[in-house]
Amino acid sequence: MNDVKKAAALVSITLLLISGLANAKPVDFSHGPLRVNENNRNLVLEDGTPFFWLADTAWQLIHDLTREEIDRYLSNRTEKGFTVIQTVILAEYGGLDKPNAYGHFALHGKDPSRLDMEDGPNNDYWDHVEYALKKARQYGLYVGLLPTWGRYVTSNWQNGLVDGIFNSANAEVYGMLVAKRLRNHDNIIWIIGGDRAAPTDASRAIWRAMAKGVTVGAAGVEDYSKTLMTYHTSGPGASWWFFNDEKWIDIRAAQSGHGQNSFNWQLMQIGYSMKPVKPMLDLETAYPGFRHGRPPTNATDDHARRGAYWSVFAGSCGHTYGHHSIWQMHDPRRRSIANPKGYWYEVLDVPSAFQMGYLRELMESRSFTTAVADQGIILTEQTRPVDYIEALRGRDFLMVYTPTGKSFTLQLGKLKGKTLIASWFNPRNGKTKPIGNVENKGAKIFDPPGEEKLGNDWVLVLDVEKQ
Repeated sequence: MNDVKKAAALVSITLLLISGLANAKPVDFSHGPLRVNENNRNLVLEDGTPFFWLADTAWQLIHDLTREEIDRYLSNRTEKGFTVIQTVILAEYGGLDKPNAYGHFALHGKDPSRLDMEDGPNNDYWDHVEYALKKARQYGLYVGLLPTWGRYVTSNWQNGLVDGIFNSANAEVYGMLVAKRLRNHDNIIWIIGGDRAAPTDASRAIWRAMAKGVTVGAAGVEDYSKTLMTYHTSGPGASWWFFNDEKWIDIRAAQSGHGQNSFNWQLMQIGYSMKPVKPMLDLETAYPGFRHGRPPTNATDDHARRGAYWSVFAGSCGHTYGHHSIWQMHDPRRRSIANPKGYWYEVLDVPSAFQMGYLRELMESRSFTTAVADQGIILTEQTRPVDYIEALRGRDFLMVYTPTGKSFTLQLGKLKGKTLIASWFNPRNGKTKPIGNVENKGAKIFDPPGEEKLGNDWVLVLDVEKQ
């Protein structure tokens, strides 16, 4: 390749990465429903179009927001490149004992086998659920939908002792009624659970029954190929602790926790190694604005961004973001949880919300469905969890993430090609600094720009030079 062609290739790659969120398009549902890719690592649309899961946690959205507020929120998330919104039908706060924004309850008398429905449009809780689903689809968004929050099965996050309104019989009926009501919506990803571990036989039986009911309601038969489903456990924890090789689990999921010390690369690397191979996600990680943990620490945009790259570079099929004010839809009308610092509509545009879109664009700019986690490339000794470096190797690219700008040494030669085009991708602004060409062999040291510290995170991108 002559110098002109080399310069053109480098400029092309650079322009691709500094385009802001212009390339983060809404989901195009004409490509068909979402499914697991043949490699069992990623999600794709029916025709094979790659799908990058970029979700936001909006747990109280359906219960608490008006339709105008739902529109505002969904529009904002589409603009930032999100592809999935995670929310709940029976919400954690007020799901049984307080009506939604229009005075409606989901159930008759807190009975899971009796949905509170009235004839006609726009006059019951379930019409509002459908409004949220329809609007999400209009904005090009899937909905990761929980039929219920876990507190209505077991009040404790961890022990699995059943003390709620659900049992195995009515859980199956409820799942079936809900999915039957919503079966015409093609943008649902079902999430069973709801921030609860399932270490007991009784709790697992209820969640299995609900999963069965959902599938029967959605498909008319117990055919789990007709639904896409995962399980949301408490954190730090993972679905594969309780449900692994089960026919209703399509996606492995973890919840790594919300504070500064959420080192989700540890959980995700374990999930990546589990058999059988399945796509993997962290459904909840560090929430900016949340003081959490032991000892308690305040999570920031830097921690949220770090968790996203750690998860994806560990081999996840995407990532779920969250903000402390948004998951609870905090506003002046309701009691706040754990002292959020702003109302939901005031924090829609915090830096980390934009930065999630930069991650999606980075991944979609390459053949990311060919990527595998490959820590063997990193020769630098790793001694601390806070500055852990991760590598992701695709068919014709290599990406390495350093959360603190720490330099590192790589063993090159696994990619096919004599020369690699190197650049630094800045996760904070989505821009790229070209480095130049690197010979694709031997051990090479790479030193990111700036001072080594939390928040000075960088991604080294190495692309095979086309001959």
